[in-house]
Amino acid sequence: MAGVDWRFRVIVSAYAASAYGNYLNLIALSLFSYEVTGTAFGVGAVMALRLFSGFLTGLAAGALSARVARRTMMFCADVAQAAAMIVLALCVSGMPLWLLACAVVVLGAGNTFFTVALRSAVPVMVGQDARSHANGLLVTARSFATVLGFASAAPVIGLGGYTAAFAVNAASFMVSATALLVLRPRTDEAEARNSREDAEPNNRRSAEPLPHRACGSRVRRAMAGVPALLFGMVLLRGVDALASSSHNVALPVVAHSTAPSGPALFMTQFWVAWAMGTLLAHQVLKHGRDLAAWGERAFAVGTCLMSLAFVVAFAGLPTLALMVAAATAGFADGCTEIIYTSRLQAAPDRQRSRLFGWSATAEQSGFALGTVAAAAALEVLPALTVVAAFHSAAACAALVLLLVIATRRGTAAFRSSTGEEDGSTSEEDGEDEHGTRTGASPLPRA
Repeated sequence: MAGVDWRFRVIVSAYAASAYGNYLNLIALSLFSYEVTGTAFGVGAVMALRLFSGFLTGLAAGALSARVARRTMMFCADVAQAAAMIVLALCVSGMPLWLLACAVVVLGAGNTFFTVALRSAVPVMVGQDARSHANGLLVTARSFATVLGFASAAPVIGLGGYTAAFAVNAASFMVSATALLVLRPRTDEAEARNSREDAEPNNRRSAEPLPHRACGSRVRRAMAGVPALLFGMVLLRGVDALASSSHNVALPVVAHSTAPSGPALFMTQFWVAWAMGTLLAHQVLKHGRDLAAWGERAFAVGTCLMSLAFVVAFAGLPTLALMVAAATAGFADGCTEIIYTSRLQAAPDRQRSRLFGWSATAEQSGFALGTVAAAAALEVLPALTVVAAFHSAAACAALVLLLVIATRRGTAAFRSSTGEEDGSTSEEDGEDEHGTRTGASPLPRA
């Protein structure tokens, strides 16, 4: 399997630092919002505002990346979020509500811009053959950042207050921005193409016309009927985010009822086991086949497994069994994210940013809606019932996607057997331009 160079590993480390600050900030900002607003509704409104700004940004991120370099988007997003956290750190003692709202909007928009730009830039940064391994590194880094951020929130706030927590988050964003500024990774196809042309000026004239003559008709055929399947994957990702909101909201409730003397330890055990599962997912997929060979079916099956594991984790298991269930959920979660991200990255460069923009919108809206609905449901229903209901929706959506994939494959097989194919059968289940196999219906070429 293709590897990644040290520059990308530095970028991953910087991304882990900013992710750590984000997860630390989730707890700090929630508690601080309660102090500013004085009500639980105020906390929910602040969180909803952050998610809503991310939702709107997802709609615009794809179009913006066609006009602005992705590296510039990521750098500006980091700087803007760092500035917002510095303002919060300096104004802790007398924070007006409108200033808190402005900072939250910047954080929500900045996080979405950065995520869309980074995910769509990975194939340019490391190459299509190494994108699966790169996505695994990003998922692993974020998993550990999640656990460290949640685990360190209490001691950081306890020792230095909200000022320290916000300052740490600002510093984490600056680490990421500095890495981008110093390393200046290539994030756009135009940069990579111009670099190759500059390196081989004598071959430039003969190389330019080839893509238009050789790939134009193939791309048009490959794009036929594809958007519906990709859009289905994005929709499933949104439903999965809605389902995931249920266990995020229910976990503190279960922690306080199951371990009233140490709810923080209970949550730490759960998230550490989950993080170990995501790490295992990266290791398994890294040493297996090319991730493109897993395809949409594996994404749907993994979503079902993840939903089942999260439901089992809330069934009142003993500690060891709980950690096994959480690790299983983390393994499935890591697999589905790596496969999903790698699949969307196989799209053409211009389409890629749009797809990740739609994905961010679907995930933000799903998580926001799910958070509100799950919190309301937990007022009258037990946690197991709520988590099971929400994750059943994700499992049903995954089964629908599996049915669509099976139907499309069956239709393709029938046409092939009756001689109705136009000679493109080998492309449907064969290799794309990068040597990866789709193993499914006609898919867009990367």
